[in-house]
Amino acid sequence: MEGEIDSLLPDLKAAQFDYIIDLHHNLRTLRLKWHLGLPTSSFPKLNLEKWLLTNFKINRLPDQHIVDRYFETVKSLGVENDQAGLDYFIPETAIIQLSKYGLAQNEYIAFAIGAKFATKRLPVEKMIDLVKKINAPIVLLGGKEDRENGEYIVDKVGKQVYNACGQYSLHGSASWVQQSRLLLTHDTGLMHIGAALKKPIISVWGNTVPAFGMYPYQTEHHIIEVHALSCRPCSKIGSDQCPKGHFRCMAEIDNTQILDLIHSYFSF
Repeated sequence: MEGEIDSLLPDLKAAQFDYIIDLHHNLRTLRLKWHLGLPTSSFPKLNLEKWLLTNFKINRLPDQHIVDRYFETVKSLGVENDQAGLDYFIPETAIIQLSKYGLAQNEYIAFAIGAKFATKRLPVEKMIDLVKKINAPIVLLGGKEDRENGEYIVDKVGKQVYNACGQYSLHGSASWVQQSRLLLTHDTGLMHIGAALKKPIISVWGNTVPAFGMYPYQTEHHIIEVHALSCRPCSKIGSDQCPKGHFRCMAEIDNTQILDLIHSYFSF
């Protein structure tokens, strides 16, 4: 990594930037700032506050979305939030032609079944139980690593579910989200893309919590989580398995609550 920084420095110096906005605020960016010697605004990552929340369940984090906290970093430059939310632009070549799949715009649910870490995903059997009770077309979204789970869900549920996991680029998956009526998702990247596309979102949270400030931004959204668990949050990003072994944060998610919310968007 140091070699990469050393290779970047000549180009950065040659560009003659006036100011550094440091949103990473780590040892690597500290080294870059030191070498460049420019005025800087750095994003306070509040690592101590996150540590207190994950280890002692003491919440000293601001009740503020991380996007708004980012804007505090550039406030001195006169940059203001236009309050228009996030943006995501889908190339025309990536737009999904729904008619090829027997679907129509706003008539299906996009379900992002993946997440990088297992503790941020509903157990597959719980997803199957949920999907079986939804009498509406569903498109499963995720990466290649989610393809097998998607096929398993389709096998157990039936034809109203299409497994798009690993089949499309990120833009293609975004197009599926854009044309859906509703996005059901874990705490993952497609959740934020859905927010940028201004879709209604039902987000399901396991070991992470919205208090970290990374919930859907400036779009209609509903958060599903198990409250009052003494072990939650156990990590600020996620884990490969529940450190306690019981996985109550996802095992005890109330599918009925999710279904009631879905019913408010679909009549079935």
